[in-house]
This record gives sequence, C-alpha cells and structure tokens, in this order.
Amino acid sequence: MECIHCKGKMVRSTTPFSVDRKGYSIHWDAIPAWVCTQCGEPMFEAREVDLMQKSLATLDRESAALMAPSPPSAV
Repeated sequence: MECIHCKGKMVRSTTPFSVDRKGYSIHWDAIPAWVCTQCGEPMFEAREVDLMQKSLATLDRESAALMAPSPPSAV
C-alpha cells in the first residue's frame, strides 16, 4: 500500500487519535491503522472509523444528557 501524501510505504501498526468536540476531549493511544514509514501519516480502515464514530456518537449523547440542566428537585 502507498501513502496518498508522500507515496511512502504503508505498514500495519497502531497510532494515537485525539478529538476535541462538543465540550469534551478524547484520546485513544493505539488505534489500529496503516501508518506511512516515511511521513507517519495514518490511514484507518472502515472498521476502525466506524467504531470511532459510534463511540463518539455515544459520547455526544451522554455528554448532552450530563450537561443538560437538571429539573428542580421537590423539597
């Protein structure tokens, strides 16, 4: 496989991935990916992209619920 950025050789490895969004940050240390031996650019396969998107969608929903104002409690 050839890197789309520099045409270097891609090898199967892991790479970190971070994202800041909607009031939170997340960092994964070792996501499986194809990584360029020349420039280090990662390329994720569809499975990993799908799992990351599903994880972020879940965090978006849960974060929205967490940050929503609580109804007043009856005393």
